Amino acid sequence: MIESENSIMNMGHPDLSLDITTLTQQYQAGTLTPVNLVETLYQRLAAHAENPIWITLLPQEVVLEAARALQNQGREGLPLFGIPFAVKDNIDVAGLPTTAACPAFSYVPERHASVVEQLLNAGAILIGKTNLDQFATGLVGTRSPYGVCQNAFNSNYISGGSSSGSAVAVAAGLVSFALGTDTAGSGRVPAAFQNIVGLKPTRGVISTTGVVPACRSLDCVSVFALTSDDAQQILTVAQGFDPNESYARRPPKPSLLSSLAGVVPFRVGILAATDLTFFGDRDYQQLFHQSITRLEAIGGISVEIDFAPFRDAAQLLYSGPWIVERYCALQDFFTHHAEEILPVTREIISKALTYSAIDVFQGFYQLEALKQRAAQVWENIDVLVLPTAGTVYTIEDVHTNPIELNTNLGYYTNFVNLLDLSAIALPAGFRPDELPFGITLIAPAFRDRYLCTLGTLYQRALGGNLGATGLPYAPIPAQ
Repeated sequence: MIESENSIMNMGHPDLSLDITTLTQQYQAGTLTPVNLVETLYQRLAAHAENPIWITLLPQEVVLEAARALQNQGREGLPLFGIPFAVKDNIDVAGLPTTAACPAFSYVPERHASVVEQLLNAGAILIGKTNLDQFATGLVGTRSPYGVCQNAFNSNYISGGSSSGSAVAVAAGLVSFALGTDTAGSGRVPAAFQNIVGLKPTRGVISTTGVVPACRSLDCVSVFALTSDDAQQILTVAQGFDPNESYARRPPKPSLLSSLAGVVPFRVGILAATDLTFFGDRDYQQLFHQSITRLEAIGGISVEIDFAPFRDAAQLLYSGPWIVERYCALQDFFTHHAEEILPVTREIISKALTYSAIDVFQGFYQLEALKQRAAQVWENIDVLVLPTAGTVYTIEDVHTNPIELNTNLGYYTNFVNLLDLSAIALPAGFRPDELPFGITLIAPAFRDRYLCTLGTLYQRALGGNLGATGLPYAPIPAQ
């Protein structure tokens, strides 16, 4: 067996794409085994050792043992057989520390988070736990005592956060997919900066049992993948009503979309020029307008919308009483170990102490009014398209101005969970300096599969490469 596996590796698998379709086809053809894949991945991991992608990387022999057990079990009934993945380190994996990027907070759980258990039971292979902005508070990827996770395309630039390591691991071809979390945009911004897909599903469709809360009423487990097809396949396995989760939700009815049929034409909401901001980044501005043209070419009908209710809702997350919910999640630790929290993270969370109960209820009332206004917008559109971020910053710039630049990155993301929307971040081209740009498609709750299907159409029109691997996007045949 070892000789045959080594011979397979010598056939060129160091350049193997990790998209799920390719791996599944190789397994079915007998030209790849999980053991061989793990050997190849750990060769790749060595090439990225200087980038602090991981907080806990499993030893190679431990992962090989899991791969051997999987091979002995066989593919039957395992939809993710041999598919490697990573987990953001605010999500529990039994027997491994959960740090939330704060060593003093670290604990070792006895049980997997519900979503991790579902993925492992489906045959996925865990590689490790990834770096993040401390306590999932940030969109930059620079707020970690474990090191600043660098952009996969240019090490001088931010990776995006808070799910920094998860996004870079996928973009670099170290795993097929990774779990993140997304409260303010943490599952979308790093996807845009790494030329990959970031699915932020409807709140409650993936269990958050075993996830360190940021804003418990808003938190989502998100999925990073190389393709929209892969993201949809992971969603199929990862979703499910969890009776032990207070915020779990059941979809109102089964998805009506299981193929590309019936998606187009679609009404796509666009912003007035006065609502768009790119913080001086003309390249991102041009790429965004090209993205709208591309959406129209695949069946989109542009409809200008009123962005005010979305923009005003976004202000409530960090400049309103919802910051109190972040403090609530960490109250005991914050009270007794405030000095163990990074200064920028402590500064942000401590703003909660300036709000009263009256402020919180007034915030709730304001949000409900904004939901009513936003609902009127959705009567005229099927999907909203936005830049995922208006620009990208260097690591040095963020260190110099950590809060303002982070706030800029949330301009197009912070409102999504507050308004109970679903979203998918998609690759959308490159600046002349070869840094990626991304767009986000947003829809009402429980339209996750619709967004994935539309994302597939968009990726087919865009083409290009997968993440930072240099390997081409090869769409699966249309259904």
